Amino acid sequence: MKLLLKIAIALIAAGLAFAAAAEDTALLVQIQPDGRYRVWHAGGKSPLNEDEILALEAAASPEGGRRMLTAAGLAQAYDTPNGILIRLPALGPDRTLLIDRDGCGGIKVWHSQGTVNPTDDELTELVLTALPEGGKRVAVGQFHAKAYSTKFGVIAAIWKPVVRPAR
Repeated sequence: MKLLLKIAIALIAAGLAFAAAAEDTALLVQIQPDGRYRVWHAGGKSPLNEDEILALEAAASPEGGRRMLTAAGLAQAYDTPNGILIRLPALGPDRTLLIDRDGCGGIKVWHSQGTVNPTDDELTELVLTALPEGGKRVAVGQFHAKAYSTKFGVIAAIWKPVVRPAR
């Protein structure tokens, strides 16, 4: 329970930081069976409202639940070991969402596209340094990141460092 609370606090902090500075965000990094990384992005407005997400989540199955008409076009949800995947073909590049629940049961929507795109080497460093309570701070391009290991993968809180004035 302490671990979930720490992760929830980190996500809230990342969310609050995101409101203060558009460059700050969070990523969910999942290792695929072939060893590659699947990166999910936090932030941004979901193309689906909460009622649509809940309906798709309830209908999800491993083979794909029934297709539903949403504000973003036809959608279909898949129940996977990594969470609920919602496919939205009409949206183009950001056509997949990952639905996760936080420690308090709140819905977390992860997007397949985002503004921060780490290299494979940076993703490897995030994965290797991740700890349940948060790993060491690492550089991701012009950003800093701290990685947390979770049941669905590694969540990286990412922020743009504050430049301190010279004395």
